[in-house]
Amino acid sequence: MKNASLLFCAHALLVPACAQAETIYVSNERGNSISVIDAASMSVTATWPVGVRPRGITLSKDGKYIYVCASGDHSVQVIDRATGKIVAELPSGQDPEQFFLSNDGNTLFVANEDDAALTAIDLHARKVDFQVTVGGEPEGVAQSPDGKWVAVTSEEDNVVNWIDLATRQMIDETPTDLRPRHVEFTADNKELWIAAEVGGTVQIADVATRKIVATVAFAIPGVPAYKMLPCGIRFTPDGKTAVIALGRADHLALVDVATRTVRAYVPVGKRVWHLAISADGRRAYAANGLSDNVSVIDLTTSTVTGTVAVGTAPWGVAIAP
Repeated sequence: MKNASLLFCAHALLVPACAQAETIYVSNERGNSISVIDAASMSVTATWPVGVRPRGITLSKDGKYIYVCASGDHSVQVIDRATGKIVAELPSGQDPEQFFLSNDGNTLFVANEDDAALTAIDLHARKVDFQVTVGGEPEGVAQSPDGKWVAVTSEEDNVVNWIDLATRQMIDETPTDLRPRHVEFTADNKELWIAAEVGGTVQIADVATRKIVATVAFAIPGVPAYKMLPCGIRFTPDGKTAVIALGRADHLALVDVATRTVRAYVPVGKRVWHLAISADGRRAYAANGLSDNVSVIDLTTSTVTGTVAVGTAPWGVAIAP
């Protein structure tokens, strides 16, 4: 029996560390659904209907719920993971696109694209706690690891807004390259990585000074520069690699965090938008919005090991252990 179990793990579609039974959740923006993928078999096990234009997606800290931005319904929907049913609609403000679950799991920080606002939702009371006016067309949002800041991108104004959570006020802004779409803090709280979509770059801000200190550019043989549209960014658990979705370039970039240099490009599906990384840091799952599938990437070899068909226009990805 022991040998049979080992053989299964080795054979299961060449998925590393198959003992980790991960489940992948993918929001399908034009399919108005969430695809549920079993990571071990690389197959869709369920498709859950949700609201209009689901985009941002994440899990509650206790793992019981999925939160998804139903942008067309102007709400954040709460989905019971056990049943796939919508159990609540949270007041999110107009056109929620991305959000960030607070470090303590009690608050959801939501970027409202139409309202030029950040809405903070109290998840226990299921009501708006506070709202802050930010720059035009906010999208990317993240809380700093020390809990002091919420950073919000403004696509229209080409800045990152810095909200001081102690005062609940926007106290600074960092100019960026064109159309910043996504932000991620490094785990050491020292840097904020900013994906400037139309600028074709990822810029790095020093958190202490809130100034840009470095810019990462991308060049792939045979791919025109105008297709380099960086969007989603995720760091591996060890903090050594940033995995960046390059939009219509149809590639992921694997960037060494310490040297800020690209160490590999991985070809994936069409218009890769957002991604998630497995808990062990060995795999990335990338949503390809124009090919209606998810690419599975082995980060140790920088190769695609599988492709899973999902709903129409997959946008965001979340992983549950």
